[in-house]
Amino acid sequence: MADYYDLLGVSRDADADTLKRSYRRLARQYHPDINKDPGAEDKFKEIGRAYEVLSDPQTRARYDQFGEAGLGGGGMPDMGDMGGFADLFETFFSGFGGGGSPGGGPRRRGPSQGDSLRYDLTISFSEAVFGLERQVQINHLETCSTCQGSGARSGSGPTTCGTCSGVGQVRRATRTPFGNIMQVVECPTCDGSGQVIADPCSSCNGRGLQQVRKKLRINIPAGVDTGTRLRVSGEGNAGQRGGPAGDLFVVLTVQPHPQLRREGINIQSEITLNYLQAILGDTIEVETVDGPQPLTVPAGTQPGAVLNLQGKGVPRLGNPVARGNHLFTVKVQLPTKLHAEERTLLEQLAGHHTSKGHRHPHKSGLFGGLFG
Repeated sequence: MADYYDLLGVSRDADADTLKRSYRRLARQYHPDINKDPGAEDKFKEIGRAYEVLSDPQTRARYDQFGEAGLGGGGMPDMGDMGGFADLFETFFSGFGGGGSPGGGPRRRGPSQGDSLRYDLTISFSEAVFGLERQVQINHLETCSTCQGSGARSGSGPTTCGTCSGVGQVRRATRTPFGNIMQVVECPTCDGSGQVIADPCSSCNGRGLQQVRKKLRINIPAGVDTGTRLRVSGEGNAGQRGGPAGDLFVVLTVQPHPQLRREGINIQSEITLNYLQAILGDTIEVETVDGPQPLTVPAGTQPGAVLNLQGKGVPRLGNPVARGNHLFTVKVQLPTKLHAEERTLLEQLAGHHTSKGHRHPHKSGLFGGLFG
């Protein structure tokens, strides 16, 4: 027989969880009820034997030291102790033998939590930066106010399910390579509750829940972005049989701004200067999320330079005091036509520039002569 570790596809130092995961995966793959290939059943038994040995620390230690000789025989383990095999049947059949409760008997389904809901909300760029409180309307299930969630008409009540006698589960036999296994499943008549509604509530048709449209005020913190998910506890669907309500998850989408772009907690945009502003410097008014703000342009600013307004970016989510910066990428606009006076002044400037010993890297046309 092959090495047990090789059969399970694990290393010799694999922990218990790794062994179990590998065993369950292989058991599903080679279970005869699923895999009809010849030899699948033998393979299924081999990996069962390997897991039975390696999942027990004592037998694993003997196997590691002496191999199969240390196990006192190579047959299948005593089927009276189903240990690892019960774990397999739990995987396949959601229960083994007597099923349900710790005492071995079936159990009635108890309270169940309601479903969580999603609400998609679109907000503006500015709202994402500074946060807001927004009122929304949602549709969700609430406990029926007429029957208080029992599902029964006033004056009546649930009755014991005749199919499962009130236990919420029934037994059925499932064929396996080891014989018929008695499987415990949810009662199809009462859906596991153990009770049926003979005279249902007219308001909820016996469900115990009603669809309700409700207004909520959602607090959206500063600094959120597209994909941010806000949780509103207890505003999902109500639970059944007294179970807690689910939650409402508000998923945000932020509308793009026509001029501003967000990069993390910084905001980026472009500004266009004329060539004199770039050369001489200036103080200009720029658009920010805080409204118009003054920005100093240093003399000699080059195209592509980035100017910074500190603290005018996006607040850090959860810490609105800490804000990023607004970064402005400079574009310089050159004139396409010059007035005669402008041309004269520029030619004088070019001549002065040449007289100081600054040579232009390219010679052509008028300025070839000026800078030559």
